[in-house]
Amino acid sequence: MSAAADCALDMRGISKTFPGVKALSNVNFAIRFGTVHAVVGENGAGKSTLMKVLNGSYAPTAGTILVGGAEVRMRRPADAQALGIRMVHQEINLVPDLTVAENVYLGRMPGKWSWLRKGEMVGKAAAVLDELGAAIDPRARGRAARGAARAPRARVGDLSISQQQLVEIGKAYAAQPRIIVLDEPTSSLSEHETAALFRILRKMRDDGIAIVYISHRLKEVLEIADEVTVLRDGSMIETRPIDGITAAEMIRLMVGREVANVFPKSPAAIGKSVLRVERIGDGAHFRDVSFDVRAGEILGLTGLVGAGRTEVARAIFGLSRLVEGTVSVNGRKVAINSPSEAVRAGIAYVPEDRKGDGIVPGMSVRENISLPILRRLTSFGRIRRSADRSLAATYVKQFSISPPDGERRINLLSGGNQQKAVIAKWLAAKPSVLILDEPTRGVDVGAKAEIHSIIGRLVADGMAVVMISSELPEILGVCDRVVVMRDGRASEPLARAELSEERIMALATGEEAA
Repeated sequence: MSAAADCALDMRGISKTFPGVKALSNVNFAIRFGTVHAVVGENGAGKSTLMKVLNGSYAPTAGTILVGGAEVRMRRPADAQALGIRMVHQEINLVPDLTVAENVYLGRMPGKWSWLRKGEMVGKAAAVLDELGAAIDPRARGRAARGAARAPRARVGDLSISQQQLVEIGKAYAAQPRIIVLDEPTSSLSEHETAALFRILRKMRDDGIAIVYISHRLKEVLEIADEVTVLRDGSMIETRPIDGITAAEMIRLMVGREVANVFPKSPAAIGKSVLRVERIGDGAHFRDVSFDVRAGEILGLTGLVGAGRTEVARAIFGLSRLVEGTVSVNGRKVAINSPSEAVRAGIAYVPEDRKGDGIVPGMSVRENISLPILRRLTSFGRIRRSADRSLAATYVKQFSISPPDGERRINLLSGGNQQKAVIAKWLAAKPSVLILDEPTRGVDVGAKAEIHSIIGRLVADGMAVVMISSELPEILGVCDRVVVMRDGRASEPLARAELSEERIMALATGEEAA
């Protein structure tokens, strides 16, 4: 095969300018069929803009695009799809009220009365999900897979974020793409699910598909990619074969400086128990879960996707109902039936789905930060604007939210800065315990270090923190103790000295008795 025929995609001299902002500047990017090419860079480096040019969402200000050696012009995503290009976005883009199979084949479903073809569609969706290692029933709403002890409901809106992410990947794979772009595909997947995904990516690569892999998880990049391109400030810095670069070199190229420790552990004095849950269960997703978290402590909560981690956090915060067990805060039992009751008890929760549950996109940073405590900022039915602005300005400065403009719409900020604003929002409520669900999901290495620094300052001031994470290096790096969940049950807490990836995975998969 000639070099030209081998080239799946060649983007030459791509520039993209928005009013007042040059998002891309003369970027060259090429990928060959049958390879995995990683794209890395901090948030704001231009990765998403470059991919939106590739999938037809943006027209380039300058430059040319060749697909399979032929120059193309893409005015809309449908043009890219017609060329065999599929993109899996980090933010979920499914129809919640449709079934899994209907989402996988959205836009390519059989006619209303084609019952036989619908059965065929369900079978194909099941095969795709099975290849991905996703235990998700693709059939009609609410039906469990035959023989499954506890299969998830098939309505997509009822699935967890991580399961929805697998459906997104299955949707792209089912379309038999020539080029597939994966934007942070493992941001909510555990090590086990990531390994399953990598198996299918290698199969896709062996089948000749060109895979663009965007990730902040550099360990994964080193494991799965054949080549890597580093972007910084809208420019291409360097492209190298993966065997010619280290994680430390990638970080230096991404940020323009050395970053000594991605997961710094801040020392903090451990105090008395702040939050204690005893034998709690919700009757569906978890049962008999017990743990406590102390002042100045970061308690990690980890496990495979579907183990019940997020469900535990949501129940403690009053987003779902506990049917058994007790919750105590500062030694006092509390009955929590709603988030407002949780906040009054001193519990705050930063959710996994930042876009769907964490922010109000059309509001400003100031308005988002003020939301949980509007009553405190109100006098005689009117918000005290000076207090409102002062509160936001304090957290914008304290957390280095960029740009430092409280009046800027929050959805215009990078993912890392949005997350800092979400954490600030709940800290304004002065909680005793902060539950963080995947706090660094989809943020770059610089923002990740900043968020860890914020958490470190909070525990140094005596706050109790529960951190849910699918990223084992993060769990091992910052947590004082770790609880591992499997099939809705929780292990005894592991002390920091007992922690290792092997021990955690053994508990998560059932290879070691919990």
